[in-house]
Amino acid sequence: MEAKATRRRLWKREGQRGQQEDQPSAGNTETHSGPDLVQWTRHMEAMKSQLLEQAQGQLMELLDQAVQEAVQSYPTRQGPLPSIPPDSLNKTREPSHKKRKVFVTRQSLLDELMEIQHFRTIYHMFIAGLCVFIISTLVIDFIDEGRPILEFDLLIYSFGQLPLTLMTWVPMFLSTLLAPYQALRLWTRAQAGGAWTLRVGLACVLLVAHTSVLAVLPIYVVAEHQLPPASRGILVFEQVRFLMKTYSFLRETVPGTLGSKGGEAPSFSTYLYFLFCPTLIYRETYPRTPSIRWSYVAKNFAQFLGCVFYGSFILSRLCIPVFSNMSQEPFSTRALVLSIMHATLPGILMLLFIFFAFLHCWHNAFAEMLRFGDRMFYRDWWNSASFSNYYRTWNVVVHDWLYSYVYQDAMQLLEGRARGPAMLAVFLISSVVHEYIFCFMLGFFYPVMLVLFLGVGGLLNFMMNDRYTGPAGNVLMWTLLFLGQGIQVSLYSQEWYARHHCPLPQTTFWGLVTPQSWSCHT
Repeated sequence: MEAKATRRRLWKREGQRGQQEDQPSAGNTETHSGPDLVQWTRHMEAMKSQLLEQAQGQLMELLDQAVQEAVQSYPTRQGPLPSIPPDSLNKTREPSHKKRKVFVTRQSLLDELMEIQHFRTIYHMFIAGLCVFIISTLVIDFIDEGRPILEFDLLIYSFGQLPLTLMTWVPMFLSTLLAPYQALRLWTRAQAGGAWTLRVGLACVLLVAHTSVLAVLPIYVVAEHQLPPASRGILVFEQVRFLMKTYSFLRETVPGTLGSKGGEAPSFSTYLYFLFCPTLIYRETYPRTPSIRWSYVAKNFAQFLGCVFYGSFILSRLCIPVFSNMSQEPFSTRALVLSIMHATLPGILMLLFIFFAFLHCWHNAFAEMLRFGDRMFYRDWWNSASFSNYYRTWNVVVHDWLYSYVYQDAMQLLEGRARGPAMLAVFLISSVVHEYIFCFMLGFFYPVMLVLFLGVGGLLNFMMNDRYTGPAGNVLMWTLLFLGQGIQVSLYSQEWYARHHCPLPQTTFWGLVTPQSWSCHT
């Protein structure tokens, strides 16, 4: 404490000396009054002390969490610490142990940026631009039709049969809540002999039944009741989320319970908290905030609903009029290129809405209600000058899961000697899951996302790596994002309306996987 006070006195003395040196001379035209300068000096000193205390507190929390993670992962055995061979210090191979994610208390990046007045003004300008867009379309409707037309047909259709969707979600949640936890308890109680075989076998049966429920039930409900896209999206996102959380829970707990005698399963409340908190990496404890700001929760949910409304409005005004009748016209390269260029603006707007609505508003609302401290759900992906950095920073929640359970496992199997195959495995799994989500939501297979993500995106990931840091790389990244979103919106919209204008005479496998937009021109 004395050393800290001494440093503060030295900093203050240096600050006062610098202020005396910076005082304007008598020949200057600008002068400062004495009380204002004293008040400003005190204000800056207070800000300096506050910033230093905050930085010291965050550093201490980070170090404490790292020590806690190290203690929890230390093997429970007796004996001296293993010696390190001298020649191993000179090896450049990556360590065989896994790098565990450390959770610390921190705000989301947009929340930090919103504290800056200039950034808040940009945010207000964006909202004002959307308001002007809505007002202009309503005025045009009033001039053409004699009345403003504010349609909610697309929004109502997309979320149709929502009660059935929620009823389907309940058994999916109960299966995820009960089956993995009970399987873990059976494994922890298993003993050698016949009882061990019975308990392990029963636990495996529970997990197979749980996986079957998550895999079959949503597909059956969608196929039987023909749910609309948004309702399908709720089911498929929850399906993928439950599977990823189940894998993380078992992966983090099973080795510890089976590798030590007398291992115990974590508390049920800990697992229940994990199912709702906005992370896919299981830990028994997470950093928690002291209280819940319900106004912040309401603000994020309101912003989420606003993004849903704006997204449906943009689709109904900028996409449906262009693509609804496109399949009825003869195909031409010019029309295809024009449709892609026309779809770049709504495509990039939809990308920004999805990012802000889900990765920021939805995650932060649940994090606040659960007092979940680590709010780093994304990083500054918009500043990326390479696609490798963009993929790491766009969705940190999913990236952490892929890095922990796909990339590091692949590196461990390959003994840290081949990063290329490990990265390829990450891209393959991620692209297949993305294509599955699109196929589930739209009701047909059209591998636009698979080709763009795995083919073009994978190639750009290796070509545009972290060596590119200049502004030209950032401009190129945004240009390719605009074009990629335009291609997706254009091709998926054409296929959607082609399947409505040219329905299949009978549902077959080849009919479902063959694009109808290539041949439907009525």
